[in-house]
Amino acid sequence: MKKSLIIPSALGAMALALGGCATPPPATTAPATPGASASVAAVDYTACMVSDAGGFDDKSFNQTAYKGLTDAKAQLGVKTNEIQSTDAKDYAANVQAMVKADCDLIVTVGFALGDATVAAAKANPDIDFAIVDESPATKLDNLKPLVFNTAQAAFQSGYLAAALSATGKVGTFGGAPYPTVTIFMDGFTQGVSYFNKAKGKSVQVLGWNAAKQDGSFIPGSNPFGDVAGGKQQATNLVAQGADILLPVAGPSGEGALQVAKASGGKVASLWVDTDGCVSAADYCPVIPTSVEKTMDLAVFETIKSGVAKTFSSDPYIGTLENGGVKISAFHEWDAKVTAETRSELDKIKADIISGAIMIESKAQPK
Repeated sequence: MKKSLIIPSALGAMALALGGCATPPPATTAPATPGASASVAAVDYTACMVSDAGGFDDKSFNQTAYKGLTDAKAQLGVKTNEIQSTDAKDYAANVQAMVKADCDLIVTVGFALGDATVAAAKANPDIDFAIVDESPATKLDNLKPLVFNTAQAAFQSGYLAAALSATGKVGTFGGAPYPTVTIFMDGFTQGVSYFNKAKGKSVQVLGWNAAKQDGSFIPGSNPFGDVAGGKQQATNLVAQGADILLPVAGPSGEGALQVAKASGGKVASLWVDTDGCVSAADYCPVIPTSVEKTMDLAVFETIKSGVAKTFSSDPYIGTLENGGVKISAFHEWDAKVTAETRSELDKIKADIISGAIMIESKAQPK
């Protein structure tokens, strides 16, 4: 799908220059709200967003972050503006387009926009910025990182995967070896190890060696937009015996869902960033759970603070304790997850929050 550029008519010339089309994301999980709710008074505040190359319909983190923007429009009465990127080379120009659109707050989605966001924030100290999934080394009073300790919820998902596996092998692969990817793989692997120690089992993790920080990733120049590449990685893991998969590859992860769906019940695939049974509902029968980042809430609360004039550059860190990360409901797998496993997952959550379980991953935000 060609990604959209949605800006006021005054910027129409720029829209043509950037080659966009006014096609909004699907209404299932990120509805385009035509205006504020009738019960909410409009406010003089414009919140804007720039996606990475995955676009707002990626069934993953862009789409979830975008929901925070549309929720703010409906519930707070703010005006909104957004632009979808089609390629990394567009990032700086797209952020600048939002600067010229007189935004009060610009939220950029994805660590890949880090440099463009920092540059724009430096050049425009009167505009507030927030960036999802990145904590830039450069600290600015008008730039707020929105980051998530997904290793915590991924630990739970690894424990669950090990408990559900019939083959004694589970697998994971990533789009590329970025910290926001490997943090899932670290947590997942350690959750499997915790299961093995607790149960005296030897479930094997394929696709990731946490000690060496080495594993399976999608080759090529577009690893997060290559569903066929994700399918190949999933096929490779299944050929080695894995029956529960964790793809950490944005839209490319759909390849793992395809493999699971075609397996006739022999393979299942977890999902990441958002609840896969909502964002990829056709695949819900093969998704035991998802490792969620509640980016919509983080974005919403940041916009809310801007409206209230309490915006702060202090990082938001999503954790199990504050609900910023979590595993989703089991949906169609509800009957397959035993009461014992549910209780153990609850205990693991409590122990991670208390510090009784310490997760080791250099990618964890601080």
